[in-house]
Amino acid sequence: MNKVLLSIHVLAAIVLIGPVTVAASLFPRHARLKELGVLRVLHRISTVYSLAGLAVPVFGIALAAQMHVLTEAWLMISMALTVVAAALLAVAIVPGQQRVLAALEKDEEASGPNLAMLTGFFALTWAIVVVLMIVRPGSTTNV
Repeated sequence: MNKVLLSIHVLAAIVLIGPVTVAASLFPRHARLKELGVLRVLHRISTVYSLAGLAVPVFGIALAAQMHVLTEAWLMISMALTVVAAALLAVAIVPGQQRVLAALEKDEEASGPNLAMLTGFFALTWAIVVVLMIVRPGSTTNV
């Protein structure tokens, strides 16, 4: 069962978190170029994949429970960083993209949070989570 949960967790991370990270990261560049068609697609990817990406922590928590490692420090830090990444996406990045799109559609100057910086933090957060998942400092599972 662990191998099935791990496979689903890793596949979901690659297929769902990867695209939202790329789409969110590309958005600021295309916003500067005022490419509305591209921005609409990137915003839709960010929105839809962020919701679908909820499967990643669901399967990750199921796997951690199955392995009895929910109290391991590396996992708790990873879960906290996942909450930070989700909050960045839901509270700042996706709404920021929406504001930029609305302003550009009205041919106005877009203002608001620095999306390039926020998406950089978002991507960095996921990079740290991946490293923690691989290295698992202090792990007691010997796997």
